[in-house]
Order: sequence, then C-alpha cells, then structure tokens
Amino acid sequence: MRNHSGHALTDHGAHGSHGGARPGGLSVSDNGYTLELDSTILTAGVQRVSFRVIGPDGQAVTEFVPEHEKELHFIAARRDTTGFQHVHPVRDEKGTWSTELALEPGDWRFFADIHPAGHDETITLGIDAAVAGPYDPQPLPEATGIAQIGEYTVVLDGELLPGRASELTLTVSRNGRPVTDLQPYLAAYGHLVALRVGDLGYLHVHPEGAPGDGTTAPGPEIAFMAVAPSAGTYRLYLDFQHNGLVRTAEFTVRTAATTPPADAATQAASEHGSHHHGHHAHH
Repeated sequence: MRNHSGHALTDHGAHGSHGGARPGGLSVSDNGYTLELDSTILTAGVQRVSFRVIGPDGQAVTEFVPEHEKELHFIAARRDTTGFQHVHPVRDEKGTWSTELALEPGDWRFFADIHPAGHDETITLGIDAAVAGPYDPQPLPEATGIAQIGEYTVVLDGELLPGRASELTLTVSRNGRPVTDLQPYLAAYGHLVALRVGDLGYLHVHPEGAPGDGTTAPGPEIAFMAVAPSAGTYRLYLDFQHNGLVRTAEFTVRTAATTPPADAATQAASEHGSHHHGHHAHH
C-alpha cells in the first residue's frame, strides 16, 4: 500500500523548519558548532578525510543523538554537483571522525549532518575543500524525471514548489519490472538529499513511515513531502538499497510556480492592460 504522507523537509539551517527558510550547510559554523577539517586541500583519488565538530566550549564534540541509526551523516559533492557521496564516518574517543571519499579534482563542498547531545535540533554544517589536479567541470544535467542506474530506472513524479509543501514520489523498477522488495537502509526505504544549484544549500528529507510499521510498502514507490526554500534549480539524490547494494539516482529539478494560472477572463484583462500600457508608451 502506498504511503501518501511524508515528512516535511528538514531545514537544518534555520529554526522552526518552515518552508521558505534558508537551507542548511551554507555555513561552517552554526549555533556555536563548527566543522573543522584536518586539511582543506586534498589530492585526487580515494582519500581518507578526517575532521571534528567543535562545540561551544571549544572542544571536539563526542556525544551525539543518533538520527536514522547514525550519529553523523557526511555528504560530499563537487561544486558542479557531480561526485555525490553519502557516507558514515567513524569517530574515535577524542571526537575525530574519518572516512574515505572518491575525489575528482575540483572544488568540493562537504556537509556534516548532526544532532549534538543537549542541542534541541539537527544542524548541518558545510565546508569547502579543494582537490588538486586538472578540473573538468561538467554542465548541469538537463531537468528530467527519469534516472537510469544500470538495470534500475527511477521515475520522479511531482513538482518542487518554493515555500510550499508538495509530494514527490520516486518509483523504482528493474529491467522494466516494479521493485517491491526494497531493503531498509538506515531505517528507511529511501533517503533524499537536495542541493540548491548556485550555493549548494542543503536539504535532507526522509519518507514518512518506516520499514515494518505495517503501512509502508517496500517499493516500488517512495513518497516524500518537500518544501523548496526558494525558487531555482535543485539537484536531487535518492539513495535506495536493493539486493544488498545502495544505489543513487540523480535528478535536476526546477521549481514550479506556486500560483495557479489566471483564468481566461483575468488573463484577457491582463493582456488588454499590457497592450494599453504599451500603446501609451509610444507617445
């Protein structure tokens, strides 16, 4: 049975999580917490990246509230929106996290999605890193509602609206057949991250319901409620797990208008007014 409801978009960068507020990840420091990389200059290839979250007391944070089974979600994307990776670093007892990333040359943005113990909300911090080597930035992929990942096809239905909640449904098929046995991944059947093109403002959403709750089906549809913080173009990345492997479907989405088109009479009056105004403009 399809689950028709979804979580509102989690706006980690602003209080209240209301649509239209700024997204997260635009700042290296927020609410007294700062993301600190061991090195912001990296070499290309599979590299180990280490970092800390420094708390208001100036010390590395070692206590976090787990969100979707993990204390910290780490997202990496090159500034041209390629190379997306969602990984889960390991933390030592002193508060240093480490993980491996596959890095192509270019300018990257790293995000740490956290809920520090004692803080009342989740925070997303973002930091830039430079990967040395010849940079070959890629053009933004065309907006399309279909993503192909090997044998898998993911179809996106619904429109992303600025400042207003709307439902996005992603339907997964394999070799033309609906996938009805998606596997739980971090306590959900799908994880959706959206990055705003231009500043990589970060949005992280999860579907309503959970595997095993008696109402949420394991595919082929995964429904989300999303709110774009502004008009513009976004890159959407859906992580889903099937046959023991996590795959990522990528989409380019442009926000739709939030106001319905005017009716015929209003449209005609508007056009008449513009023509009338144009006539006087010549005198």
